[in-house]
Amino acid sequence: MLLTEFTATDLEVEGGLMRVHEVSPQGSGRYRGVILYSEIFQLTGPIRRLAARVASMGYVVVVPEIFHEFEAPGTVLGYDAKGTDRGNWCKVNKRLEAYDADTRACVQFLGAHPRVERGRYGAIGFCIGGHLAFRAGFEPEVGAAACFYPTDIHKLEEHPRGLGLGMADDSLERVRRGEMRAALKMVWGRQDPHIPFAGRTQVRGVLEEAGVDYGWLEVNGAHAFMRDEGLRHDAALEGWFLEGVRDFFGETLRG
Repeated sequence: MLLTEFTATDLEVEGGLMRVHEVSPQGSGRYRGVILYSEIFQLTGPIRRLAARVASMGYVVVVPEIFHEFEAPGTVLGYDAKGTDRGNWCKVNKRLEAYDADTRACVQFLGAHPRVERGRYGAIGFCIGGHLAFRAGFEPEVGAAACFYPTDIHKLEEHPRGLGLGMADDSLERVRRGEMRAALKMVWGRQDPHIPFAGRTQVRGVLEEAGVDYGWLEVNGAHAFMRDEGLRHDAALEGWFLEGVRDFFGETLRG
């Protein structure tokens, strides 16, 4: 399937403008929409390629710049110590409500898009983006969320983690309250130091107790094994899981 070039649109959100990048199949057809959430580094080469792979499955894909409050439009952080430190600072200095407002803006953008077919949307994300895709599942318009090694969902005294200012996100509490509306595909690497076994077990227990429609896959992989740069990349797992995303979105969004 031939794709369009990436295009950028600046959306008005609280605190200024948020740039979203878009890629979709060529032609005049209409397709379901998918929000793809990046790692802390924003629209890097690996994220662009993952977005293109999802678009080639027959979706209009939008990728928001998640740290637009702190970085100029178009900023890409490096896969290095400086970029990691900056991304992690942004992650815990942005208000939780602002993350959710950004998702609402993306949902509204898809809802007004002339090439997006009406119906529920998909979300997919990696690392912090996996957590943001998870939270996108609280939105009534989002029918499916694929969350790859989503960080900071678990809440353990011995491994304190959290999303947003104060590291006090309410993601698990909202699941307990029955607010998860999307079907979930949860994917984890067993060798991921950011999400220990106890953390994964806690998240799964909450999903199970809340009766959420979810799938769960743990593999021998490091953090960021879907990123096609660096030593942690696992090409076999990446290809296998993208085929799984195709099936998952096909069943939940088009079935």
